[in-house]
Amino acid sequence: MITSSANTRLKLVRSLASRRQREKLGLFVCEGEDLVQAGIDAGLEPVETLVDGERPVSLHGLGEAEAVAPALLAKISALAHPPRIISVFRRGDLPALGEGGSRPTGLSLWHVGDPGNLGTLLRTADALGPAFVALSTGCADPTGPKAQRASMGAVFRVPMGQFEAAPRPWVALVPRGGQPLEELRYAGGVTFVLGAEREGLPADVLAVCDGTASIPLAPDAESLNVAVAGAIALYELATGRGQDGRSDMRSHRIARKSSYGPTSELKRDEK
Repeated sequence: MITSSANTRLKLVRSLASRRQREKLGLFVCEGEDLVQAGIDAGLEPVETLVDGERPVSLHGLGEAEAVAPALLAKISALAHPPRIISVFRRGDLPALGEGGSRPTGLSLWHVGDPGNLGTLLRTADALGPAFVALSTGCADPTGPKAQRASMGAVFRVPMGQFEAAPRPWVALVPRGGQPLEELRYAGGVTFVLGAEREGLPADVLAVCDGTASIPLAPDAESLNVAVAGAIALYELATGRGQDGRSDMRSHRIARKSSYGPTSELKRDEK
């Protein structure tokens, strides 16, 4: 059992609290039975696993694990209530956009910096997909603890990639002035582009989109939370498919770029 805070395994876990270190080392920490099991079920193999030396845990498919004194495990945990298990996974083992078959439908996020919103969008893509999530620079880290917990394990199942790699057509979700979302027709996949909660989508991003769509709002409403907007968009596509889960192949009518400019799209509801 590990009883020293100077142990190298504990030091590794502590260092991965930093996004910079996660990106540098290509690793991330996962806490709790449910999330660790989700990673194992998705085919990922932990690099390290630490378990509470006084509260045994048994997970299906879990390999070797090192027992740790409970007080030390609690100190390296990011959770309010210390977990019984902490695992370290490789970022490169997560599903990537363009791998594992075609997923032409998804969400492309521009500067969505709130980890709770990002995790919720991953969970939505998992539930209403199959769908991918593409991320610009300035987005929250999907392997950070808050995003992981909000994703409920979807981070291990939803393909992710760079913003620019999202397949076309790109349809920007804007608060008003776009084609009503329920009228959108597609003959295959579509990428919904969503902006930062406060700033929205800048003019240069709107300019490279193939069209805009809007979710009808009450007259006095300003906007929707970005995670809610993404969920509604994917639900509209999901309910527009045939019984076999494929597109109903109706003609793709996307409102082309016209006289729209920068718009404040979706408000930041939490920092």
